[in-house]
Amino acid sequence: MNSLEPKLVTVFGGSGFVGTQVVQELAQRGHRVRVAVRRPNLTRQVTLLGGGVGQVVRIQANIRNQQSIERAIAGADIVINLVGVGYERGPQKFDAVHNRGAVLIAEAAKRLGAKHLVHMSALGVDKAADVSRYAASKLAGESGVLKAFPSAIIMRPSVMFGQDDGFFNLMGSLTRWFPVLPLIGGNTRFQPAFVGDVAEAIAMAAEGLVRGGRIYELGGPQVESYRALMERVMRETQRNRPLLPLPKGIAKLMALPFSFLPFPPLLTSDQVELLGVDNVVSDEAIREKRGFAAFGITPTSMDTILPTYMWRFRKHGQFDKPAATGNPA
Repeated sequence: MNSLEPKLVTVFGGSGFVGTQVVQELAQRGHRVRVAVRRPNLTRQVTLLGGGVGQVVRIQANIRNQQSIERAIAGADIVINLVGVGYERGPQKFDAVHNRGAVLIAEAAKRLGAKHLVHMSALGVDKAADVSRYAASKLAGESGVLKAFPSAIIMRPSVMFGQDDGFFNLMGSLTRWFPVLPLIGGNTRFQPAFVGDVAEAIAMAAEGLVRGGRIYELGGPQVESYRALMERVMRETQRNRPLLPLPKGIAKLMALPFSFLPFPPLLTSDQVELLGVDNVVSDEAIREKRGFAAFGITPTSMDTILPTYMWRFRKHGQFDKPAATGNPA
């Protein structure tokens, strides 16, 4: 779908899993896209997402630095903030990124005359804010953004799936690495959403096609427990691994050593808390049509997308037989 009136859109965090999908969607709609990232030299691939020469460009910006934010937004009609961190490391603290940085972007967008602002949060942060610093920072950021830019649109997607997702790919890797899989919060419910659907909704919100000043909750068509999702991963990877339920206290002890290692942690104590809180679209959002229905999007099933990339974790990759007839490894 092409936009009738192409605009200049600044996308903070446009080189990430969701960001690349959003940039591509915006480019297909005819917009010029300015991708604001901390390290432009490491994100050259994003310039290939546009159809025309110069349609997608990179600009250096750090959301902890007001001057770089203003430079990235100057002249833009639309601003989209997709920046988020799943764990804290150095100056990249939850509050600095999800709250203070988000507010700086919203204030600059308002001051510099942007017409629309879309801010990505996360589903369930209102329910998890009391136990999770990640969720608390996201919730505070939502409030600050709406205060600074009252017509902003807040998007709360559930766990997302797609070619390069961080959830199902990690679970697939664990089935390959470990003979037993830890199960934390096995009864917690999730409503995974396809990243392509989320990107389309964000692009539509950026174009002002839905009501502003609202929070939209985006969940897929299936609600499954964490245990059921792990079992789904094993079906897709054709691996048969026992699931070992872990109490929250033991899970936090297991997560502790990862905080001292120099590489991204497999698990943090904050994530352990999040795994105990349901991650589904609220009844209120359903009643008020503040979900995919507001965008006229029929959410895509995991059954359609997961088989297109989870085969890589099977014992023989794409050469294994379909899960219905193959033997678990």
